[in-house]
Amino acid sequence: MEYRQLGKHGIRVSEICLGSWLTYGGATSEDIARQCIEQAYNLGINFFDTANVYAGGEAEKIVGKVLRQYPRESYILATKVYFPMGNGPNDRGLSRKHILEQCDASLKRLGLDYIDLYQAHRYDQTVPLAETLMAFDQLVKQGKILYYGVSEWSAGQLAHATDLTRLANLAPIASDQPRYNMLDRTIEKEVLPLCRREGIGIINYSPLAQGLLTGKYKPGQSLPQGSRASDPKQNIFLNNGKLDQQELLKVQRLLPIAEEEGLSLSQLALTWCLRNPEISSVIIGASKPAQVQENVSASGKQLSWATIQRIEEVLKMEISDRVTVGV
Repeated sequence: MEYRQLGKHGIRVSEICLGSWLTYGGATSEDIARQCIEQAYNLGINFFDTANVYAGGEAEKIVGKVLRQYPRESYILATKVYFPMGNGPNDRGLSRKHILEQCDASLKRLGLDYIDLYQAHRYDQTVPLAETLMAFDQLVKQGKILYYGVSEWSAGQLAHATDLTRLANLAPIASDQPRYNMLDRTIEKEVLPLCRREGIGIINYSPLAQGLLTGKYKPGQSLPQGSRASDPKQNIFLNNGKLDQQELLKVQRLLPIAEEEGLSLSQLALTWCLRNPEISSVIIGASKPAQVQENVSASGKQLSWATIQRIEEVLKMEISDRVTVGV
């Protein structure tokens, strides 16, 4: 396992981070979750990501329970705040009240004394940005969190926030967690350059495009049984199972490139993300220990300029027949 600094900050995180969205506390049993987390730790992953809202707090409980068997200094735990955790008017968002209360609630569920990285899960238009940043700064000063970051903030929102932290001498934003993969490169235009300039580490989620970049979904074929795209409870992030034929064909054209590199398609997709020095870590999801093993093998791999250019040619291809594949 290779490790990178979190942007300009001193903390070093594994290139592969194990996440718990849509898995632990929900679709995956506690025993399998434990096996995956232990496998990740034993393979050198020191970075684990969760959120208070995942499975209504159950993901935090499971992740914290498993990690507590290891020395606290040996791993980095990240969680998040923003989405509703109750029915009350103040049980959501990024107000000082909600941030401080949910930090305490997450610490209790995790069974920890501090959180390594506490993240604003989304931007809150209803709360003054200064109030949000001051709340995170207060938690840093109290020692309840060591660093804080954001997720899915626009470049403009990030730029405004970094300006405010400098002007008010607040703890800086350490990380950004955007969606980023071969099929979704939105952040390359504005967010990635801004994070480079400000020294904000990028921890991208969905590097395998919710499973599309594993190659298991074939053009023109029915969805595999048991896959996320075939599950009505999970396929909301995959166009409700109606997959884009153009994307599936591009994925198939990437397979020979992966094979020539001696990589699985998943490993190629992860290595492609990590080609960017601004990427501190890529977040994987795993419902089987074997998936952890495979994905960890992408750490430390390098792609030649020629290979990156071949990938670019595939990704830029336009295919005229835009049909969909569903159940």
